[in-house]
Amino acid sequence: MSLSNLESLNYFYPELILICSALGVILLDLLLIRRERTITAYLALLGLAISFLEASKLFSGNKVVLFSQMIALDQFALFFKLFFLFSTFMVVLFSVRSEEIKGTDQAEYYALLLAVALGMILIASAVDLLMIYISLELISLTSYLLTGYLKGNRRSSEAALKYFIYGAVASGVMIYGMSLIYGLTGTTNIHAVGKALFLQETYPLTLLLATIFVLAGFGYKIAAVPFHMWCPDVYEGAPTPVTAFLSVGPKAAGFAVLIRFFYGVMARPSLEEGVWIPLGNLNWPFLIAVLSAVTMTLGNLVAIAQSNIKRLLAYSSIAHAGYILMGFVLLNDQGLRAMLFYLAVYLFMNLGAFLVVIAVLNKLNTEEIVDYRGLGWRAPFAAAALTVFLLSLTGIPPFAGFIGKVYLFAALIKKEVYWLAVVGILNSVVALYYYAGIVKKMFLEEAPDTTPLKLSPLYLTLMLILIIPTVLFGVYWAPLVNFTDSCLKLLLSY
Repeated sequence: MSLSNLESLNYFYPELILICSALGVILLDLLLIRRERTITAYLALLGLAISFLEASKLFSGNKVVLFSQMIALDQFALFFKLFFLFSTFMVVLFSVRSEEIKGTDQAEYYALLLAVALGMILIASAVDLLMIYISLELISLTSYLLTGYLKGNRRSSEAALKYFIYGAVASGVMIYGMSLIYGLTGTTNIHAVGKALFLQETYPLTLLLATIFVLAGFGYKIAAVPFHMWCPDVYEGAPTPVTAFLSVGPKAAGFAVLIRFFYGVMARPSLEEGVWIPLGNLNWPFLIAVLSAVTMTLGNLVAIAQSNIKRLLAYSSIAHAGYILMGFVLLNDQGLRAMLFYLAVYLFMNLGAFLVVIAVLNKLNTEEIVDYRGLGWRAPFAAAALTVFLLSLTGIPPFAGFIGKVYLFAALIKKEVYWLAVVGILNSVVALYYYAGIVKKMFLEEAPDTTPLKLSPLYLTLMLILIIPTVLFGVYWAPLVNFTDSCLKLLLSY
């Protein structure tokens, strides 16, 4: 059902609340004296919480297409709306007690976080090439500002500049690819584009170039090889709460639009329910399967050599992009279910790992892995929490990351893509080496200074909140699987 612009506003409350919250944060900041400006964080949290509740209410409704077929409202979009709102909410909480964010213009910082959240929500719902591009630019431009938010910090400024340069190139390449697709079909609606490509003769070389160019833009956002080069420097130079945010929010947004575009334009549903067929003779699933294998392999191998924990987690994030792409190439519901499940558990375990990094950075002012020696005795709960998150990222039972990888590998084996499953399993073994190295330093090596660390009660509480789903979904994952199943039922069925 396609709604007019005025009717569409009835389904647009989560986005409108985010817009009003961002404006309210800036206006409130003008009325407050400096020592009271942390109140703006609580207004941002309130806006995110209300937006989350409004998005939750939409699950009971039917699928609709909003604003002249620019935005789709289906269960798939709502899954990512909740994902983005929750991740932004957690990062705002991380930032409230972060020593890096203190002393900055916090209202602008929280307004930018809300703007990124808005862009991510829009891109997960976008079903028009123009809307995809505008949403991606909203995410990218605000992310550049957040990366360079520590104005007096040379490393932060350098990271923002690199991020901007790489992003501008990727954006230009992507929009050129989209222009080629528009030239071939005469429309920007992705479902109309998909139908046109299947019903008419196309130029194979032009379509191949367009596919590669668009993939470059989306691959940059998920940090897949060879579009990953910005990732380590940006993760290291950005404020750590921003790094945590970039590692889950924009990355998941990249996967959301990747699925929307390729399953809507470059594939069509087959006669078998829950299965898609790639466009013509263009074997793009194999191309992305190779990309997946190379991405996870490079990410894991280079992570071994890292001495800075933020750079290590950056390469780990690249490797996990490779794991998630394994489900994408299967062109069936089982692969998509595995992707959504893995993204959900990745949210908890990766945010948890970065939370411990933020807590330690506040106390020790260091990001070097060597300085984590003896942390198990100086801050036992934080060290135990980091161990849980790292083991889950590795895929060790009984944690949620293990179940996520089981679903990915099971989907590959059922589709008989054995070679990619073997590559993924071998990479998980490599990942265990560098994750276990951090655990070894925390519990088996002695610290030069044995003074106990008194961490923020807020951070300790948040660690516990993130540990619970990381462990729970490792032993009782049925509710999350059922939820991800329900989010696939209306996917691209217009």
